[in-house]
Amino acid sequence: MTEKKSKEAEIVADEAIELDENGDEVTVETDPLAAAQAEIAELKDKLLRTFAEMENMRRRTQREVADAHKYGIEKFATSLLDVVDNLERALDTEQGNEAGIREGVQLTLNSWHDMMKRFEVKRIDAVGEIFDPHLHEALTQMPNEAPEGTVIAQHVAGYTLHGRLIRPARVLVSSGPAA
Repeated sequence: MTEKKSKEAEIVADEAIELDENGDEVTVETDPLAAAQAEIAELKDKLLRTFAEMENMRRRTQREVADAHKYGIEKFATSLLDVVDNLERALDTEQGNEAGIREGVQLTLNSWHDMMKRFEVKRIDAVGEIFDPHLHEALTQMPNEAPEGTVIAQHVAGYTLHGRLIRPARVLVSSGPAA
């Protein structure tokens, strides 16, 4: 019965458009109920299409986020391949050619530092600096001529990524001159 009413509404709505003597379309007053039903059907169709479009966008966004997580480090990994290539070349150096091995390791270290700069990974060198718990991890304190709280040795360098600490520098801190 609902289908019959909607078909009647379409017929009535179709009859509401006529042509004048110039051939232009003219809207003629029709049954307001039929017009409202036709408008409801049109709005319902638009709503369903919008819902389907939003659902597709949600799925596409989820897929893009998953891909970003999965492949987000692709450029970084590709840059690491240069470092691996240099390490392999250093290992291919003839035995007894320590200068060649040393040069290969130095080239590898240089390419490592260049790659880190490209990706905004910055090294924290703490020796001589005042101990900062936000950047440094104190392994121990020991008497030293340096003022109390000064980093006197660095066991492991720290690093930041775009200004965010990713590994603190592990350091030895002065407790001041021995008494």
